[in-house]
Amino acid sequence: MSRTKLTALCLLALMPLAACKIVKNPDPVQPSAEGQGQAAQTAGSDEARMAARAAELWNPKILPYIAEKATDIATLRAALKDGPDAAASYGFRPAAEGSPWNFIAKGEGKVVAEDRKSRAAKLELDTNGDGAGDVTVQLGPVMKGTTLRDSLNFLVFTDYRDQIEFAKLARALNDHAHAALSLPEGDLTGRNVAFSGAFTIRTKGEAILLTPVTLEVK
Repeated sequence: MSRTKLTALCLLALMPLAACKIVKNPDPVQPSAEGQGQAAQTAGSDEARMAARAAELWNPKILPYIAEKATDIATLRAALKDGPDAAASYGFRPAAEGSPWNFIAKGEGKVVAEDRKSRAAKLELDTNGDGAGDVTVQLGPVMKGTTLRDSLNFLVFTDYRDQIEFAKLARALNDHAHAALSLPEGDLTGRNVAFSGAFTIRTKGEAILLTPVTLEVK
């Protein structure tokens, strides 16, 4: 093969490489410090707004509603033996499909156990005199569930911006319930406690976990 042809073939082989251009992928866009700050400020303002809403409702609406609707715990326990649907006349559940029954209760029981050191502090009450705990009263500051919000028929999801805001309202109500509690120092085991509050039952035989609205140690 002549030198001229060899040179031409070499140039043809190199042409695709010369035509290729390596382009660096752009770095993923990161939210600016300003954007992050605005998001945090919005979340904080939502929580503050819901906390203010809980405080606004507490004395004029929530306390009277609980006092009016509360059913004696012995009556509720008897009705719940056949499951939450059997006790429907005493309960309330939101319109959303699949929502469980919520019950507002009042009563008195003896403290048979307590945990006041945990952030999810609680009392175990014997309300039927058999010596065993049958109602768990949440003390917080961590209180599980949305029972308090869901037991109040004047709190409707569609009145709030979205599910996140409605969830923050539930948290704010639990926080307010915790802040409203006033318990004496020392071991409460053996003391009698009068209570009112709300609990949720989803299935037959489920234990009662009460979010208190009033709690008085005798």
